[in-house]
Amino acid sequence: MDAEEEPQSLCELCLAQVCCSLDSLCSRRADGSMFLRWAPLFPQEIADQLLGKMAATGILNDTTVGIFRNCKELRLRRASISCCPVSAEAFHLALCPHRLQELDASWVSGGLTGANVVSGLAANMECRSSLQRLSINGLHLDWESLVEDGRVPVGFSSLQGLKTLILANTDTNDASLEDICNLPQLETLDISCSGVSDLTALIKCKNSMKSLIIHRLQHLAMSPSRLLFVLGQLHALRHLDFSDDHFAVDDSHMREGDETVRQLLEGSSQFLPSLVSLDISGRKRVTEEAVQAFVESRTGLVFLGLLATGISSSDGLCSHEKLKVTGEANENQVCEALRRYRDRECFTREALVHLYSLTTDMDKPRPDMLQLVLSGMQSHPTSLHVHLVATACTFNLTTQDLAEAMPVSLLTSTVTQLLYAMKTFPNHHQVQKNCLLALCSDYILQDVPFDKYLAATLVINWLSSHEDPTLQRMAVAVISILVAKLSTEQTAQLSKDVFIMKQLLAIVQQKAMVGVVDSTLKFALSALWNLTDEVPAAARNFIECQGLELYEEVLESYYTEPSIQQKVLGLLNNIAEVEELQADLLEEDLLEHVLSLLQDTQVEVGVRYFAGGILAQLTSRPQGWTLDEELRSTILKQLHTSIMTWTRVEREMVSYRSFRPFCPLLQTCQPPGVQLWAVWAIHLVCSQNTSHYSSMLVMEGTTELLTALAAHPNTHSDIKGLSETILQMVEHQNHLEASSNQAEPRNS
Repeated sequence: MDAEEEPQSLCELCLAQVCCSLDSLCSRRADGSMFLRWAPLFPQEIADQLLGKMAATGILNDTTVGIFRNCKELRLRRASISCCPVSAEAFHLALCPHRLQELDASWVSGGLTGANVVSGLAANMECRSSLQRLSINGLHLDWESLVEDGRVPVGFSSLQGLKTLILANTDTNDASLEDICNLPQLETLDISCSGVSDLTALIKCKNSMKSLIIHRLQHLAMSPSRLLFVLGQLHALRHLDFSDDHFAVDDSHMREGDETVRQLLEGSSQFLPSLVSLDISGRKRVTEEAVQAFVESRTGLVFLGLLATGISSSDGLCSHEKLKVTGEANENQVCEALRRYRDRECFTREALVHLYSLTTDMDKPRPDMLQLVLSGMQSHPTSLHVHLVATACTFNLTTQDLAEAMPVSLLTSTVTQLLYAMKTFPNHHQVQKNCLLALCSDYILQDVPFDKYLAATLVINWLSSHEDPTLQRMAVAVISILVAKLSTEQTAQLSKDVFIMKQLLAIVQQKAMVGVVDSTLKFALSALWNLTDEVPAAARNFIECQGLELYEEVLESYYTEPSIQQKVLGLLNNIAEVEELQADLLEEDLLEHVLSLLQDTQVEVGVRYFAGGILAQLTSRPQGWTLDEELRSTILKQLHTSIMTWTRVEREMVSYRSFRPFCPLLQTCQPPGVQLWAVWAIHLVCSQNTSHYSSMLVMEGTTELLTALAAHPNTHSDIKGLSETILQMVEHQNHLEASSNQAEPRNS
């Protein structure tokens, strides 16, 4: 699989758009179901794809499936409603009128039973002959309900066109099997994990049956000789799956099955002469010699399932190039197991354990492996065992630089599944740790699209109940990056929970008490800084949680740590931008300390910059100033003097979501020191990212304020010069964009 993604086809994009716009495209019937107000005659394959897309995106239900009651424009042939909440009534009205060839109704919720499916399909005389494939894996058959409702009992044999029937994980019994075996064209039958105890009825299909899947038949009550006699009658059989769950606590039923397998392996090659595929995974009592003899006598063999048998490393298997094997001996066998056993939890678990060992020192990107791991998790969403190993494999496959070589859409799906695991198994320490390890990647957090709000919420919740220093550091790092990626609205929503603020402040206090400077402290300070950015409610929560007192202590005790001071002052800037909270910062000791940082030429420009921002905001409102007027005059004078000594900063020191907090500072009536700080700040970020900030200046009307400032006769020359430079940058950027647009080729 190539790491470069292919663009979605026009058809896929259109189907996705229809799914997103379904509400606006539809009206409602009296029963609440939807119908398309206008529908063209869909190509038949497109109708199938639309149904599949609706199922895959999770929007298919009793209401939306109603659009398929229109059998003229939306003609279904291959329908899949797997895992969707669809009731019997909705199924009968929307799907049964179609001339279906295939139907997958596996694991459908909403009360749909196997009897509902069969009786509904049989009511359509065309379906009786047209339907070739039916999968109702995981459904309760409930034939009794047909009798109770006074309906004429029907069975699978009424669907005479069936060639493939999937009944795994159902309550299929011997009586049902008798009925099934009356199907004249039946080629493939899967009755795995069912209640069948006697397979004798299969003899009726001896000339048609090509594939028989009887994985883990716990109730099977046939002696090895009797079972082999029945199987031996299936002259056309090419694939036999007689595997078992090796994790089963009660393996009493396995002994006779294992003996059957032994006799089959050691028997004549004339037994099942057409057999080219045999699956005996999970059979613990199989010998290497028996398998070797079987392989040597079957030259046409193309597949052999040996996972969890302990003999997949047999030397003889390697010499057969065309033979695919599931097992644990090498990468090919493990990946083959994950592909073939996606729906079987026991084998998925086993294969993932071996994949974990194979990927521990992975140094090459393997998107194919990651896709297999993801499929395993998606197929078993509630399995702790699967997610425990799969999340560890995910970390191995995406660690360091490996993630950057993966398709972005694959990473998005993988991270979404990791978040699902965190949500589903909140109290399992190792699953949470694995997910955190995988998430703690700059590339994934910065460049991969996923629900960052959900991720931040889940990681914060996890943080509340864990104190492991290593994991705490990772969690705080993830939170600090995620919070910076949220919209202002999402940040505000997240900040409503005071608990989050308390949690992060507790970490800051814990580190400050011992005077440590580490990444956990820095990430916690960054997270708090981002949480309060343009979110007044969060800034208020910070103050109410005694954050201000703590930050004053940190500011003084970490006087020689510019990286810490910068983050502390950045948050105080956020508070200073909120007019109603400015009074909380008007403490003489605090402001004199901040002023000393502004004036100190030995302090980094980054620290002095944020110190200046606090002072500029607080002195911009003379009506709110409650301290000595002389202090305000000193601050305003020092702002101007200090800023003019600042050297150009090359590295990105700060980023802004908006210039709105600057607008009050750019008024022509403001003191020069306040104006100068604002224009210096805007000039700084525009110099570093002209295209991004130029458009922001124009959209928010800040260029108008700068124009007025530059034109005003009382504006200081220093401020006027910077304002004009910024406006020139914006004009130059606009000219570049206009030229670029003109240079683009156009269709005639």
